[in-house]
Amino acid sequence: MLPFYRDVLGMPVRLELPGYVQLGGPDESPLALGTHSEVRGRATYPARHIVTLETSDIHAEYKRLKAKGVEFLEAPNENGGPVMFAAFKDPESNILQLVEFKS
Repeated sequence: MLPFYRDVLGMPVRLELPGYVQLGGPDESPLALGTHSEVRGRATYPARHIVTLETSDIHAEYKRLKAKGVEFLEAPNENGGPVMFAAFKDPESNILQLVEFKS
């Protein structure tokens, strides 16, 4: 999964150890990914945990990721409020979402 988060999403690697990686810029909260000896394959319940990634331009990020082949479940939408969301899957079918807070 590291190539997806690093190369497709563009998240820099902060720390990489066998079975564990931290991603994110120096002024961001890190996203940590780790392996588990009892878990293999795609997510059985992909909506159980949804990782949210904030962006300042959701439409540009949506377009960039679509061009890299990312499978979106939902295009950017406002849901009638000051926050926009767009949901997508990683290669193991975990659900993530982009969020943009409008000023």
